[in-house]
Amino acid sequence: MRSVSGVRGIVGADLTLDVVRRHAAAYGAFVRARGGRRVGLGRDSRASGPALYAAAADALAEAGVEVVELGMVPTPTAQLAVEDLALDGGIIVTASHNPIEWNALKFVGAGGRFLTRADADALFAIADGAPVASRGARGGRSRDDGAIRRHLDHVLGLPWLDVAAIRARRFRVALDCVRGAGATIMPALFEALGCEVGAINLEPDGAFPREPEPIPEHLGELSAFVRRSRADIGIAVDPDVDRLAIVDETGRPIGEDYTLAFAVRAVLPHLRGAVVTNLSTSLVVDDAAREFALAVERAPVGEANVVDRMLACGAAIGGEGNGGVILPAVHLGRDAPVAAALSLALLARTGLPVSGIVNGGPRYVIVKAKLDRPDGALDYVYDALRRRWPDASADAQDGLRLAWGDRWIHVRPSGTEPVVRVIAEAPTEADAQGLVEDGRRTLRTMGA
Repeated sequence: MRSVSGVRGIVGADLTLDVVRRHAAAYGAFVRARGGRRVGLGRDSRASGPALYAAAADALAEAGVEVVELGMVPTPTAQLAVEDLALDGGIIVTASHNPIEWNALKFVGAGGRFLTRADADALFAIADGAPVASRGARGGRSRDDGAIRRHLDHVLGLPWLDVAAIRARRFRVALDCVRGAGATIMPALFEALGCEVGAINLEPDGAFPREPEPIPEHLGELSAFVRRSRADIGIAVDPDVDRLAIVDETGRPIGEDYTLAFAVRAVLPHLRGAVVTNLSTSLVVDDAAREFALAVERAPVGEANVVDRMLACGAAIGGEGNGGVILPAVHLGRDAPVAAALSLALLARTGLPVSGIVNGGPRYVIVKAKLDRPDGALDYVYDALRRRWPDASADAQDGLRLAWGDRWIHVRPSGTEPVVRVIAEAPTEADAQGLVEDGRRTLRTMGA
C-alpha cells in the first residue's frame, strides 16, 4: 500500500527487498533532483528491519546519496535528526502500529516532516518509471549516534516545561514499550524527569508480546502492572514511539484520544495558537481547547495532513486521536516523548491524578469498525449517508464526517489498510454503536 503515510505491506508478500530497493532508489533520485545529497536512515525494532534497512541503505548509496545511518531510533527521533543535522531527507523503516508481520518505509522531507501528498506522488512516479540509474559515484555511509541525546535535549529544554515541578512530584511511572524502539528513549526521559520507572516489554527485539497498537483492549498487561506497582500513571507507546496511550492510577486505560487532550491542557497556558486534529479524533480535544476559549481545526486523517493544516493556521499544538501529539516548538511530527513530558507536566501543575482530570469533563465513547474496501470511489455511499442523516453538519475533506453537537460518525477509506473505516462517537456506547451499525448497514445496502 502506498499513501502519504509511505509504502507498507506484509513482509515477503507485498513488501519485498526489491520493493524496498526500488522505492529507496527512487527517493535517492527524488532528493538528488532537488539538489540534495545527504539522507538519514533509521528503523524500529521489527525482526524484518535489519534486512530492509540494509537494502534501503544500499539502494540510496547506489543512487549517489550519502547515507547517514541512525540505527534503531524512534520515528520522531529520526525526524529531528534530519532537521538537526540539516539533512536533505530521511527514510524510516517502520510499520508503526501495524501487526508484527508488516513493515514499511516512511519518507521524511528536508525540514524533518513527512512528505506532502504532492511530493509523495512525485516520488511514486519515479518509483513506477524506469529503474533509477546510478548517479555517478556511489554515495558514502556515515553513522550518527547522537540522535537520542539531542531528542531528549529538545524535550527537556522547552523553556516553559516546568521540569523542577515534575521532578518534585517523583511520579511512579509504569511503562510498556511493546519490545519496540521505545526502550531507546523512554526510560531515559522519565529518569531525567525524576520519575521512579518500572517497565515491561522493554527488550527492543521486535517480538511484540501483544498487538502493537496502544488501544485499551491491548493494554491488559500494563493495567495489571499499574495496579501491582501502585503507579501514578501507566504509559504505553507503539513500536516506533510516535504514539502514546495512558492508563490511569486505577489501571484503567483512558483511551488514546486523551493523550492529545492532556497535551492541549499542558501547552495552552503557555502558548496561544490554534489546536488542530483530524476528523476522527474525540470531542475530548474540543472540550480541552474550549477551556482556553479556542475551537479545534479539523484536517483529513494522516500526520502529513494535520501538519499542513497546523502550518496554515499557525497552530500551537496538534495531533491525532490515536495518541499522536505534534508540538511545533519541538518539531512537526507525532512524538511520544513530548506527549509523555506534557502529560506529567499537567499532573504536576493541577495536582490531580489521571482519573481526576478525565472525570472532570464530559465523557464519550468511540466505536470503530471496518469493512472490506470496494473497488472505485465511494461517492455513492457518501450520498446515501447524507440522505440518511440530512440534519447533520457534513465535512467531506476525508471521506464523510457527519456531526451533531455531542456525537459524530466518520466513514473513510483507510490509507494504511485495504478497508473502509466506520468510526462514531457519542456520550454512551449504545448511541455510538447505533451510529456505527446504521453506517455499516448503509454501506452494505449500497454494495460496499
